[in-house]
Order: sequence, then structure tokens, then C-alpha cells
Amino acid sequence: MTKPLIGITTFNGRNDYGRPVSAVQHSYIRAVSLGGGIPVLIPAILPQEDLNELYSRLQGILFSGGGDISLKYFDGEAHPQIHDVDENRDVTEISLLRQSVNDGKPFLAICRGAQVMNVALGGTLYTHLADQVRNALNHDNEEYTDIIHPVNVDETSRAAEIFGETLLHVNSLHHQGLKDIASGLRVVGHAPDGVIEAVELPGHPYAVGVQWHPEWLTDQPVMQRLFKSFVDASRK
Repeated sequence: MTKPLIGITTFNGRNDYGRPVSAVQHSYIRAVSLGGGIPVLIPAILPQEDLNELYSRLQGILFSGGGDISLKYFDGEAHPQIHDVDENRDVTEISLLRQSVNDGKPFLAICRGAQVMNVALGGTLYTHLADQVRNALNHDNEEYTDIIHPVNVDETSRAAEIFGETLLHVNSLHHQGLKDIASGLRVVGHAPDGVIEAVELPGHPYAVGVQWHPEWLTDQPVMQRLFKSFVDASRK
């Protein structure tokens, strides 16, 4: 059986010599491979014509985590904690997200990716949860594999079908979060403080966004099911 090509979005940074690089954490690559796909990195510096050509050859796209989205793309509150804004990445990912929605190409959006999913379709974000959500938990933690809080998943959702469970135990490494939800998106998961943790696009072959980092929790069978279901949908 041919393995599908899964694009993974990257960030722009610099190496130890100050040279510009396109990069992504190995955890995303391993998770896609574990799910049965062939990872392909998507540079966030391509001209639109080349990006379109690459997109056409991919069977699915994983929108990875990372820095904050520029306020020019949504109506958000300026905050001193906004950091690592990369407008080339914003342009690349918003374009790919909208194409994937229009074309029915399967995609999985993780952390920043879930935020891109909402913004690209017209939604907004809390730009610093600790100051903007009353009684918010500490969602901005440093340890990738620490379990921080549960997520309650709507039992009638596609996500519940994918995970096979409605109570998940997740890590948490984000300081922003989904606020006003884009038209067409369905909220299907919450943290105990009400912060949105999972969204999906009904009617799409596979369009799921999660606010935690499942790629660091693949020791959990439930998180393995997420990546396998995504790759399986891409193969179809």
C-alpha cells in the first residue's frame, strides 16, 4: 500500500551561524511516520506558484505549532506577550488552510495550527489567555510531555469517533487561544476553564484542530489513533 505524502508546515529561524533556516521539530515528523505517512516539509518562503505546485502533490497537511499570528490577520488585542511573529509563515499557512478547506484535502491542525484554522476562516484569538480569560488555567507550560489538564470532547463529534474516548489527558504549551469561532467551525473540546481545545469542520473529509501537542504524547494509544486516522483519511 502506497504511503501518502503529508506536508508539515515549518517556521523560519536562524542556525548557530546566523543563517536563515526552515525548520520543524522532529516530533511532528515522527508522529506522521508513526501514523503511516511520508513527511514532506513545507518551506514558508516559497512563491505562490511553487507553493501551489507542492500543495497539489500532497495528500494531507499537518499545520504545526509555533509562534503567534500577526494581528493584521484578525481583530485581536495587542499584548506585550505576543512573540515570534513570522508573516511569511502566516501567509503560507493561511493560504494552504483555505485551499485545503476549499478542495477537501485532509488536514490536522496542532496548537498554532488550530489558531490558524480559526483565523483563516474568519475567527479571532485571545492574545494572552492569562490576562483575558477569567480563572484561566496555566496553559503556557514548558514541559512537552507533562499532562496538565483534561479535555472533554463532545460525544457526538467526529473527534470523539477519532479518539474513541471523550475524556482526554493532555499537555499544554500555549499562551493564546481561540476566541470568536469562525463561521462553519464546530467547537468539540474544552479544558476545565472553558478554553477551547478542539474544533472541526463538519462536512469536510478530515479537518481537525487541537490546541494541545499530541505529537509529544504518542505513547498514548488515543493520540496514536489521531495520527493514524489523519493519514488514513489522506490515503483515501
